[in-house]
Amino acid sequence: MDLMTVCDLRKSFGQFEAVKGVSFTLNKGESFGLLGPNGAGKSTTINMITGLFKPTSGSIVLKGIDVVKTPKQAQKWIGVVPQEIALYQEMSARENLKFWGRLYNLSGMELNKKVDEVLEIIGLTDRAKDKVETFSGGMKRRVNIGAAILHNPELLIMDEPTVGIDPQSRNHILETVKRLNEEGMTIIYTSHYMEEVEYLCERIGIIDHGEVIAIGTLKELREKIEDRSRMKLTIDGAKAHSNKISAVLAKSFSEKEFQIQDNQLTVFQKEPQLVLGELVSSVTETGARITSVDIIEPNLESVFLHLTGRNLRD
Repeated sequence: MDLMTVCDLRKSFGQFEAVKGVSFTLNKGESFGLLGPNGAGKSTTINMITGLFKPTSGSIVLKGIDVVKTPKQAQKWIGVVPQEIALYQEMSARENLKFWGRLYNLSGMELNKKVDEVLEIIGLTDRAKDKVETFSGGMKRRVNIGAAILHNPELLIMDEPTVGIDPQSRNHILETVKRLNEEGMTIIYTSHYMEEVEYLCERIGIIDHGEVIAIGTLKELREKIEDRSRMKLTIDGAKAHSNKISAVLAKSFSEKEFQIQDNQLTVFQKEPQLVLGELVSSVTETGARITSVDIIEPNLESVFLHLTGRNLRD
């Protein structure tokens, strides 16, 4: 059952079109990963879904409600965990949660009960009375998540919730998101960490240059690269030899089978062991020096690099 439908969504800032006809559906109860390099239009798309930006054109329908025309009505079903910490540092964790709870029209015993439940979920019951300014970055992000789920939203949007935090808090956040999703909450999750998206998300949308260029399960996305492995060759002076390397490789590989970026050559092949010797010889003949070779089984990072020609952090 569809919870939300995004259709031909567009957003322009002056002459610059940041989002160019994005469309996707979100099923009730699923966890959906949205990936894109910096500047791809990912954050702008999220800001339109939450009602922060008004689209130039297109539609967003959540539970039958037009988000563009009646954003206030739709926002009561949405929880947002922003990339930036949105807390009052001089207040305790409990005080912060009570503040946000009141904004969701919670009060009295209902508010106190919900705050207690959320503190348990984010694992901070024993630190409830401590000021947020004394917390680590990971603990602050956990409070941020708590603030977003106080009103039991049907859709939780999480924008880079684990950036710059310690491994323990990161693992706690991932397990929390997994549990919320298993209990029925629908999730839109963005991250620079491919392994997080692979772990959490049933379906993944890849956005680049303002357009959705692929969407599907990890298995479906891997089929787009025909389950080919990646051979990563680190080359000393690859930039200086890039034209020669490209010319030599073009004799044996198609244009879509190899990419040169900085000092790294990436070649996609289904059976890399059969062509590795020839590949190394070809590169060496150009005068370039190979310093390392890695073979990586097909994964989400392989798909992303193949489709966009860029690493996620570029």
